[in-house]
Amino acid sequence: MKIEQIYTSCIAEAAYYITSNGEAAIVDPLREIQPYLERLARDGVTLKYIFETHFHADFVSGHVDLAKKTGATIVYGPTEMKTGFNMHVGFDGEIFKVGGAQLRLLHTPGHTLESSCFVLSDETGKEQGLISGDTLFIGDVGRPDLAQHVIADLTQDKLARLLFYSLHTKILPLSDDLIVYPNHGAGSACGKNMSKETTDTLGNQKKTNYALNPELNEEQFVDVLLSGLTTPPQYFPKNVLMNIRGSDGIDTILERANIALDVASFEKAVTEKQALILDTRDASEFAKGFIPNSLNIGVNGSFAMWVGELIEDINQTILLVAENEQKVEESIIRLSRVGYDHAIGYLAGGFEAWKLAGKATDTVTRISALELEKRLTTEEPLLIDVRKISEFQSEHLVAAVNIPLNVLQNQLAAIPKDKSFVLHCAGGYRSMMAASILKQNGFEQFVDVTGGFSDLKTTQIPKTTYICPTTLL
Repeated sequence: MKIEQIYTSCIAEAAYYITSNGEAAIVDPLREIQPYLERLARDGVTLKYIFETHFHADFVSGHVDLAKKTGATIVYGPTEMKTGFNMHVGFDGEIFKVGGAQLRLLHTPGHTLESSCFVLSDETGKEQGLISGDTLFIGDVGRPDLAQHVIADLTQDKLARLLFYSLHTKILPLSDDLIVYPNHGAGSACGKNMSKETTDTLGNQKKTNYALNPELNEEQFVDVLLSGLTTPPQYFPKNVLMNIRGSDGIDTILERANIALDVASFEKAVTEKQALILDTRDASEFAKGFIPNSLNIGVNGSFAMWVGELIEDINQTILLVAENEQKVEESIIRLSRVGYDHAIGYLAGGFEAWKLAGKATDTVTRISALELEKRLTTEEPLLIDVRKISEFQSEHLVAAVNIPLNVLQNQLAAIPKDKSFVLHCAGGYRSMMAASILKQNGFEQFVDVTGGFSDLKTTQIPKTTYICPTTLL
């Protein structure tokens, strides 16, 4: 038996590929299934099962497309949900054989009602691992407040209590030497504070994971679990529904979106289709020049998650500006991971073609941390930190106010258009997204700090961990 974790850092997601004696299983596959098909062909194995640990909220799964192309059976844990595709609804304790190996389903409701884990045993019958989905992460557990955005009467309190029961009756009794294989790592919004590590022994998690502390009674567990939860990204419920109903395959999406448009056709589509121009180039390139009203989200970062945070309408028509054609396809695939399936083309020749056509352009002025330090000796510009609240609380510039990027759109009215200000994030990736949003809304008197707080930390600009008012409102 072999098990391989296939980790995708863009959305902090882990799928699993399991083979034994000519058969295979894939757990929680991404939407772009070609790499799995190639792996199956290369290994000369038949895909028997596609296991889904739950109806995912943070990404659109490739389960339906993969089943169509391989004939494999889709398996979920106990659920009464009516789906738009054929699946096998497993029961607690059900055994699934893959070659000489087997997976035992553990129904572990809490993150969602159908959430399930799978205990993986090798050909000798020895239990080797726990594929834990969003029930148990490394250093954390799945947040219990997401399902209520799909099922109104399913409160976070109810799910938190179910999770307490699942952990204490299903997970804690398992052997300490099992390897835990979770569905997510650090950066995912499916937990509060998960580790950067993506595997660990269950024994170590019993010692270090706050949620597995045997001293916590049910009430204490619920209090700890529900404290500090932030508002989940707005696209989560929409992804859940896509995973329940099924959606277009990645081939269809690529065929629809990977269309080169000349400058005139691109400009016409913006107007006629009311399309959003999404510029996926790096922040440094975007700052030098871009098409007015573009939104910048660099594809070489946490692209998909920020698309879901910043583009409210999942059905928004999108036109792409990318570094090159390879980055166009990558952008389309990453958009599809979070359900943004309505890209309709890209600008052939990129931004350079737009410039050569003599079309209007815009720029973002950037300064270094040292330049800001010098500027602050004679000026007192407004300093806006667009990092997360937790980052701001850890350390920030004394004079800065915190407007996290994901709420910037809602606080634009509080930012003065007649006063100069300075933007920064941790390294320049998020602040350029913020800059593009501000430009879309008519803000001109600002600069962005190249290198962000990472560079600002090396200056003599006063810093603090004191929490002053964190927004302009």
